[in-house]
Amino acid sequence: MNLTETRPESTSGPNRSLPLIGALSAVLIALAAMEGGPRLGMLAAIGIGAGIALYHASFGFTAAWRRFILEGRSAGLRAQIIMLGLASLVFFPALAAGHVFGNPVAGFVFPVGIALVTGAFLFGIGMQIGGGCGSGTLFTIGGGSVRMVVTLIFFIIGSTIATATADIWFQWPKFGAVSIVSSFGWQPALLAMLIALALLFFVVARTEKSRHGTLASIGLPETRWLTGPWAIVVGAVALALVNIATLIISGWPWGITGAFALWGAKISAWFGANPATWVFFAGQENALARSVFSDVTSVMDFGIILGAMIAAMLAGKFKPSFAIPARSLVAAVLGGLLLGIGARLGTGCNIGAFFSGTVSGSLHGWVWLAFAFLGNVAGVRLRPLFRLD
Repeated sequence: MNLTETRPESTSGPNRSLPLIGALSAVLIALAAMEGGPRLGMLAAIGIGAGIALYHASFGFTAAWRRFILEGRSAGLRAQIIMLGLASLVFFPALAAGHVFGNPVAGFVFPVGIALVTGAFLFGIGMQIGGGCGSGTLFTIGGGSVRMVVTLIFFIIGSTIATATADIWFQWPKFGAVSIVSSFGWQPALLAMLIALALLFFVVARTEKSRHGTLASIGLPETRWLTGPWAIVVGAVALALVNIATLIISGWPWGITGAFALWGAKISAWFGANPATWVFFAGQENALARSVFSDVTSVMDFGIILGAMIAAMLAGKFKPSFAIPARSLVAAVLGGLLLGIGARLGTGCNIGAFFSGTVSGSLHGWVWLAFAFLGNVAGVRLRPLFRLD
């Protein structure tokens, strides 16, 4: 079952393994709090909440973008635009102030260059043949997708290849980082952001209406909070709140794939590599030496998997299958490699580069979106080669 494609619906009672997954979630929160203090424990809990929201709302970027490319259906895109607008309302003034409730905060503002556009394009292809983005990979694993475990393994391998060769692509031409919040002030920047999002909303909605005559709803008559499904707009609001909470508690926006690079580096060290000497990890020696349970992104990623497991079990839909067609397996391998390499070159995934980049007021988030979408167009054309639905 591809959970990025279909909205989960309850077909049976909660899975009997639910108490075990609940206990593991509590252990994750406790380990994070022990390693990094109460704030890190809170972020682990937020990650679990994100996993529940992603699963119950079927909030995936990959399927939503594919539906728009192939069918002109825009419900997923419209929900994502609402998510960006809501988060921007908090991010822009908070980043301009530099603190929230006395805690320092900063956004993701990165340069635009050859590495970013190349990485975004490769990531876009990987999304469509691998079956998900960063968050999509994690929540579908939690939902029981064994195929996506393969994608994640090669996602990590691709990330490791990219980090080990960063001395090459760090030298590629790039322009300086641009923040519209810093350049114009948060009020004009927020106004420009909301106008841009409104125009984008209008364009995608108009596209759907011109092809189908009506707009598919982003709401549901009834939301079943424990067993799902949730309306996709509920997922959008929930993920906006996740990113806002992450900013306030950690001081940085939400990211996903940085953890994969860290995990890959730690695993490569078991085989004799010395990632502390890699250019990519310059200044991050402490992160390499510490436990992954002291890393914000790692504990939130673990939380997403566990949260999605909880949601799938509550919905009675946690039924892993090991039957993976050969071509689909090859696509998972290739897609995972492209996702890993693309995420590192492109400064992240749909969450870290696109969502957190744009709501940080960074130009690189919009450039990433453009090239990742082009990559998705190419990836959609490649899917039939692997007999992907």
